[in-house]
Amino acid sequence: MTAVAERLSPWRFVVVFGVVAMLADMVYEGARSVAGPFLGTLGASALVVGLVTGAGEAAALVLRLASGPAVDRLGRPWAWTIAGYALTVVAVPLLALAGPLWTAAALLIAERTGKAVRSPAKDSLLAGAGSGLGRGRAFAVHEALDQAGAFAGPLLIAAVVAAGGGYRWGFAALVVPGVAVLALLAWLARRVPDPTVYEAREPAPAGSSGATRLPRRFWAYAAFTAVTMTGYATFGLLGYHLAAKHLVPAAAVPLVYALAMAVDALAALAVGPLYDRYGLRVLVALPVLAALVPLLGFAASVPAVLAGAVAWGAAMGIQESIMRAAVADLVPAARRGTAYGVFGAVYGLAWFAGGTALGALYEWSVPGTAVVVGGVQVVALVALLFVYLPGSGRTARIGG
Repeated sequence: MTAVAERLSPWRFVVVFGVVAMLADMVYEGARSVAGPFLGTLGASALVVGLVTGAGEAAALVLRLASGPAVDRLGRPWAWTIAGYALTVVAVPLLALAGPLWTAAALLIAERTGKAVRSPAKDSLLAGAGSGLGRGRAFAVHEALDQAGAFAGPLLIAAVVAAGGGYRWGFAALVVPGVAVLALLAWLARRVPDPTVYEAREPAPAGSSGATRLPRRFWAYAAFTAVTMTGYATFGLLGYHLAAKHLVPAAAVPLVYALAMAVDALAALAVGPLYDRYGLRVLVALPVLAALVPLLGFAASVPAVLAGAVAWGAAMGIQESIMRAAVADLVPAARRGTAYGVFGAVYGLAWFAGGTALGALYEWSVPGTAVVVGGVQVVALVALLFVYLPGSGRTARIGG
């Protein structure tokens, strides 16, 4: 390990990288919290809002299939990470100057494109730093800090708007955390120019055939991810239920979301060490929690719905921490960027398709939605078993 890296411990790297994520989340989650109404002030219809936000999410997911392999082929993970974050933290404050509707739409899509550019490289850097610490713990700390930013960003925008500044001044205020993101990234890149110094010497994952293709066990894991996310309701649907059934005032719905985000952060911190000790068996909790979401969250009483929001937040904490940590344990280091690109696309597209289907099911029958989701999550538990089947060795530890 170089003298430079010795002055910056792996844990310090993980924490500072988590602060970067927290500040960046303040920027883009702040913008996303008011993107719809802001586009409406520029004359957008509901259809246009749906098209713009949908195109942004598609860009954030599908483009990872290109950026992930590019990270493996071209290297330079810092360049990809910094470029992706820069695109996001520049695009959002520029919304304050957006004139015609098309310019605001382009900036919102550019912000999501930045996520696609940086995500595979960022996760690869974090996985490398966590190799000797426990990847579950590393990703858990990162997720907890990330969600702190997701909580603070919308509150900052709300405060500016409540003070009479309007959406544009709110976007302008986000330049402050955006500049801090780029400054911290530049500092990290200088202190640890070669992030491979943190990598522990690890045998290739069982079932892999060198660095030319992704192992069968990874594809089994991707299949499990696709199934369980297909049966995971979006918070948008939970919020719709709260408002449509008049269970809480409209102004209280964001507070329920804040509760879920707090649970997300706490759940990530709790399950990270459990993953490092017990491996993939911890993921058994994910389908169980996902099945509880519609059963509780679509009930007719406020306590039950709040319990559903807690289950939703706990499931999200697992998804955003140990599910990402496991990817690095399932593939060779040389294919890590590609694996994160594929995983992100599978995860997001399955959730998009499932969220759409569950919305249609909700309109048909609320009890029927709970039954269908329960059935899907049983299939997910079966799919998880197939992750254990091929090979042995390092991934045997992952499977317990």
